[in-house]
Amino acid sequence: MMPSTERIREQSQTKSEKTGVLQTCPECDGEIRRDEVRGESICQLCGLVVGEYTIDHGPEWRSNDDGDSRSRVGSPLTNLRHDKGLSTQISWQNKDARGNGLSYQKQRKFNRLRRWDQRANARSPEERGLKHALGEIERMSSALGLPKPTRQIAAQIYRRAADDNLLPGRSIEGIATASVYAAARIDGVPRTLEEVAVVSRVDQQRIERAYRYMKRELSLSVPLTDPREYMTRIASETSCTMQTEQQARALIDKAVRSGVHVGKSPVSIAASSIYAGAKMTDDPITQSEIAAAANVSEVTIRTRYRELLKLDSET
Repeated sequence: MMPSTERIREQSQTKSEKTGVLQTCPECDGEIRRDEVRGESICQLCGLVVGEYTIDHGPEWRSNDDGDSRSRVGSPLTNLRHDKGLSTQISWQNKDARGNGLSYQKQRKFNRLRRWDQRANARSPEERGLKHALGEIERMSSALGLPKPTRQIAAQIYRRAADDNLLPGRSIEGIATASVYAAARIDGVPRTLEEVAVVSRVDQQRIERAYRYMKRELSLSVPLTDPREYMTRIASETSCTMQTEQQARALIDKAVRSGVHVGKSPVSIAASSIYAGAKMTDDPITQSEIAAAANVSEVTIRTRYRELLKLDSET
C-alpha cells in the first residue's frame, strides 16, 4: 500500500498540473515555492517536496543572431521570405564566435558554403522568382517608408497571385509593385500611384494594368482612398498655417459627405482644398508650391478648386 505522504504528494502534484496553480502544503498549509533549477515544488515551512520533475513552461533564454535580445525560439514565420524564414542562413561576416577573423582558407570555405546555401534555398524557378519578388517588395516598401504590417500584406497578395497562376505573361516587378500599391491602400497608408512608380523598376502604365488585373482576379476589397489622408502631408510640405489647414479639412469633409471625391484623384482633392483654404485665410501659398508638393498639375488644382467653391456655396 502506498504511504500516506507519497499519496498526498501524488494527489497534490496531479491537482497542481490540472489547475496550473501552486497549492498550499497538504501537511501544514504552508506556502509552496518552486525551485526552477531542480524542478521541484517545496513547502517553505516543513520542507515537504510536493512536486518534482515538473516541466518548466517559462521561456528558455537563448541568444539569437543579434546577440543582445533573448528568445525561446528563432525568428517568427514571415511572408516576406520565400521560405517563410525556415531555412538556414550563413552570416556574411568572416568571424568566429569570439569575433576573431577567419583565415584565408576558411574564408574560401565559407564562401563556397554560402553559394551552396543560397542555391539550396531556391531550387526551382518558382522559388527563385518568389525570392526576387519579395526582395523587390521589401526594397520598395523601405523606400516608401511603409510599416511592417503593410509589407506583410503586400507579400501575402503576391503569394495569392502566384498561387492563382496570374504571373504568366506579366513581369514579376509589375505584379510586385501592384501588390505594394494595393497593400498600402488596404492598410490605410497614403501612397499615390506616382510615388510607387518612382521607386519601381517598371513604368506607371504597367503598374496600373497589373493592379486592375489583380484586383479583378483576386477580388481584392480595396476601400476608397480618403483625401484627408494626403492633406496633412501636403500641408506640412507647403508650410501652411493652422487656419488654412482647418479650412481645408472643413472643405474636404463637405466633399466626402456629398460624394464629390468619388471618381477623382484624392491627391488633387486634398491639394485643391489647401489652395482654397489659403485663399480664404489670405495665406500666401501659390498654386505652383502646392502642385509641386502634391505632384499634380496646376490645371487640376484649379479645376478641383472651382468644384469645391461651388459645393461650399451650395451648402
